[in-house]
Amino acid sequence: MDYPIWDLATGGGLLMAIVAIPHVIVAHFAVGGGLLIAITETLSVKRDDPELRELARRSSLVLILVSTVFGAISGVGIWVVAGLISPAAISSLIHTYVWGWAMEWVFFILEIVAALVYYTTWDKISKGAHLLVGWLYFVGAYMSLVIINGIITFMLTPGRWLETQAFWDGFFNPTYWPSLLLRTGIVILMAASFLAFTALKASENRRQGVMRYLGWWFVAGAVISYAGYRWWEAALPDTVLNLFGGTSPALATLASTRSFTLWMLTAALAVGAVILVVAPKFARAATVTVMALLAFAFFGGYERLREGTRKPFLIHSHMFSNGLLVSDIAGVNEEGVLARSGWAARGPDHLEAVGRRVFRAQCSACHTIDGYQGIRKALPTLHDMSAMAAAEGPESVDAVFGAECAACHADLTGAEMQEMLPSAAEMADDPDMILDLNDGMIAGAVFLLQEMGEAYIDAPGDVMINTAELHSPYMPPFVGTDEELEALVAYLSMLARGDDPPPQMVSSGGAS
Repeated sequence: MDYPIWDLATGGGLLMAIVAIPHVIVAHFAVGGGLLIAITETLSVKRDDPELRELARRSSLVLILVSTVFGAISGVGIWVVAGLISPAAISSLIHTYVWGWAMEWVFFILEIVAALVYYTTWDKISKGAHLLVGWLYFVGAYMSLVIINGIITFMLTPGRWLETQAFWDGFFNPTYWPSLLLRTGIVILMAASFLAFTALKASENRRQGVMRYLGWWFVAGAVISYAGYRWWEAALPDTVLNLFGGTSPALATLASTRSFTLWMLTAALAVGAVILVVAPKFARAATVTVMALLAFAFFGGYERLREGTRKPFLIHSHMFSNGLLVSDIAGVNEEGVLARSGWAARGPDHLEAVGRRVFRAQCSACHTIDGYQGIRKALPTLHDMSAMAAAEGPESVDAVFGAECAACHADLTGAEMQEMLPSAAEMADDPDMILDLNDGMIAGAVFLLQEMGEAYIDAPGDVMINTAELHSPYMPPFVGTDEELEALVAYLSMLARGDDPPPQMVSSGGAS
């Protein structure tokens, strides 16, 4: 955990999303585009079809610009941002998969060189040689996906790697092959969506035929994606699947995401089949746009589901999102989190200032103060409890509970929550009561997170941990001494009261 801490008002997670989402979309398009363009040019040569050849030619310009320029730059951006916000995770992945990364870069260089040669040699070399370059591009792009897929799936389902620490056990983990099939379907979906826009420029007498050709690819991509997704779900261990697919999902939002994802794929398949295959005459810019958006929505839903089920880990059952190793919990509880985090340890010694440093070391990887996933709005406030106590009627009670309390008290009903609180009259008669109660609720929440650490300490280190049974399955436990817990509670209570940290609390930090 002894790495510099990069404080961002927006939050590191949001910045990573801004950089990573466009890159992931572009990367999958680059792989699928390489496949469909190579196949399209191959068919154009075999059939002596100038329309298909022109489709491949027009598509190759965007493919080259996107894959070689934007894709490369955004890929470097991911490394920079990830190294700043999650240095421990990047260090672990590099040490574990150094040869995997090396192979990926070899194939990436092949992809870039082949792409440039492919685009610049239209009608300048023989058709056979040009086809060979196109297929070399696809091989380089797809092999990059093959390797990256092993690392991405490892982070969610490390499998036997937890026991053996062996490269191939982590690489060919339980969800490797299902995910590869799913992503193969996704790249075809993405590519067919893009080429459909290019096909709008085809001559009137050939447009329908070209659209039907792409429609079959779109349908194939949807079917492969569905098969891959179902296989992926079946390959998930119960420890992960129960978070969103169990009889009582621990994370209801992920259960909703699953439904959304499958409905988007169903809609994409239906629209693609009708518009492109059955009635390609209706393929216009608007309908092709809808088709592409449905494909993107399915892709985005799956990625959110995959990322969400990995919480609270960066590497499941091995490393938490704040860089803490599961195996280090007992040691950090004894020594203190600040003793292991020299970059957060410097600053004033009063209670709230120490609490802020504990927050930076343990919580800032996911939470800002008032920005993305702001901690202040997640804390109980005087207003929250006053409104809950004063609510009248079942509908009002449930509405206030849902808006103010349910995020942290999902195990309670609105009526139960109201019974636990003093009445509105009692709060009005004794203003200090609500302050003490608020501080007590914050302390209780952090204490529950501290207790949750025992479940991780007691868990066997060679199998995946079933977080669905824990109090907060999406949050790491609190680790540190009792004094650090007290300091964190004091700091959070200060934030809940609406107080901003005084300037002397905001130190730049540095190795102590």
